[in-house]
Amino acid sequence: MATAPLLTDDALSPEAAEVFADIRATRGTDYVNNFWRALAHDPATLKATWERLKGLMGPGALDPLTKELIYIAVSVANGCEYCVHSHTAAAKAKGMTEAMRAELLAVIGMAAQTNALSTALQVPVDERFKA
Repeated sequence: MATAPLLTDDALSPEAAEVFADIRATRGTDYVNNFWRALAHDPATLKATWERLKGLMGPGALDPLTKELIYIAVSVANGCEYCVHSHTAAAKAKGMTEAMRAELLAVIGMAAQTNALSTALQVPVDERFKA
């Protein structure tokens, strides 16, 4: 259950409505998901988060699918159910296959295991790996 009500379009401030309009235009859809509806209680945070996300997930050195895969991995590590679901849907829309998803989950699982072992053993970092 949400800790704040999800705002409908009728309940938005003018500032939040402007951000929602940009979300719709950028994504080419009428749908604005629950994450943005929860953030809409604080229009300044809504706008700042949207602007940063829009820039980061847009064109860049990494392709859009790779960015979604990274987002899924970090969301799994952070235990964010909402982001795991929303970015899995986005990754599928950008071409993630079931084979890619299975391999992604295997990599996430392996990284979690080896991270835990390295931390438990307090393995010193090889000098050649340090920047």
